Amino acid sequence: MPFAFLMHDPLAGTLMLLALLWLSAKVGGELAVRLKLPAVTGELAVGLALTALHCSWAIFPDVAASPAAELLGGLGVVVLMFAVGLESTVPQMMKVGAAALRVAVIGVVLPMAAGLAGAWLLLPKGSPFVLDLFIGACLCATSIGISAQVLREKGASDSLEGRIIVGAAVVDDVLGLLVLVAVSGLVGAASGAAAGPGLLKTLARALVFLGGALTLGRLATPHLFSLASRFRGEQVLLPLGLGFAFLLAWLGNLAGLASIVGAYAAGLILEPAHIEDLERRERHTLEELVHPLVTVLSPLFFVLMGAKVDPAALFKPATLGFAALLALLGVAGKYAAGYGGGKGIRAAVVGWGMVPRGEVGLIFVAAGAQLQLNGVPLLSADVQAGIIGALLLTTIAGPVGLGWVLRARG
Repeated sequence: MPFAFLMHDPLAGTLMLLALLWLSAKVGGELAVRLKLPAVTGELAVGLALTALHCSWAIFPDVAASPAAELLGGLGVVVLMFAVGLESTVPQMMKVGAAALRVAVIGVVLPMAAGLAGAWLLLPKGSPFVLDLFIGACLCATSIGISAQVLREKGASDSLEGRIIVGAAVVDDVLGLLVLVAVSGLVGAASGAAAGPGLLKTLARALVFLGGALTLGRLATPHLFSLASRFRGEQVLLPLGLGFAFLLAWLGNLAGLASIVGAYAAGLILEPAHIEDLERRERHTLEELVHPLVTVLSPLFFVLMGAKVDPAALFKPATLGFAALLALLGVAGKYAAGYGGGKGIRAAVVGWGMVPRGEVGLIFVAAGAQLQLNGVPLLSADVQAGIIGALLLTTIAGPVGLGWVLRARG
């Protein structure tokens, strides 16, 4: 009877899936490191391989459709961005504010123009101009999570270039939302519907959230954690820190931003002086306590992201050509943005750090999949697969290039 119970345990399948994800992530990461590539590259490739195996043999689990993998992968990137935020402070970010803004603006304008050009060249004549605009918008996005992981691997998270990359990526998220507002509004106008006002309200909420988090949040946290230092229980710091990060991630999502931006803001706000009493009592810094969670959870996110690409749609010759050209244009636009950092900044490091689109680009595609032009979906299946393929290629190219320039320059 006990054996029969174990065989019918509803948790067993999830445990097997998670074992597969963790083991494959470590194997993929190890192979990438042996090839002198960032570990995240191998984790992304393993995810794509798992989906290909599922498509060929149904006995392999469908990783992309697993709620457990989605949940833990989402937690992984939120914890990762919280840890990245902990490595910087608001004053440090303010020092690179102008450089980050320049990089972000160039990193939106150039890829947008490049995406428009690529769509005009490759899409059939007569395609709606708003579709070209949307493809350009997808190339505007920047994934903080992937570059942040490479920067952490190479010990460059707290470098000047690392702070510019993260700051510019946060600004990109807001600017990208603005572009999405404009494109969605044009689609609504072309269809005779008013799609813009609701999205404009979302943009306003996003700006209010960022401003409030970095001002009011920074003023409030010293008092909150001073009060928490009076708790008599053990192991207080990590649960309170994570609770604060998840709260701001939730609020950021309500404001229309990706949850990772709220988590990053939480880490940025929690300066060492705010939590020094708790750190002294527990004999560990919050960064040290969060690190094991990052190590365990973040690989699941990268495997899951690779698993969400449909190999059947991606590997059509026409779709591959479309994806390759878009990726090339996207890499060139973001790489050029690195030169906006100014004198004394390693432009190649910043440029490659801005290349990955990752989960932010996928969020854009998901939004575009909901748009309809005159009752017809704006994105056909092939166009959607091509955009996702381009995002995947930039997501692989970014960490490869960033890892190479960081290693080459020591």
